[in-house]
Amino acid sequence: MNKFLAVLAAALLAAGSASAAPRQVTLSVPTMDCDTCPITIRIALMKVPGVSRAVVSYERRNAKVTFDDAKTDVAALTKATEAAGYPSFPE
Repeated sequence: MNKFLAVLAAALLAAGSASAAPRQVTLSVPTMDCDTCPITIRIALMKVPGVSRAVVSYERRNAKVTFDDAKTDVAALTKATEAAGYPSFPE
């Protein structure tokens, strides 16, 4: 029984240390041309599994995205903005 608990504890510690930390990327979205574009882009980004935050600036023509890199990646984020009609790329 003690051996089982030791193995279980080791497995749980290994799983906890393997979890990904939140990552942030800034995407340039140069085709934004109106005040409602950021809303559309934010909605598209927030639908991507693993995204926890998306702050979109019309003035700067960019989106700052916080995401779990174990669940998604930058390519999925740019794909989401492009599918919404706004191609983007990492700054």
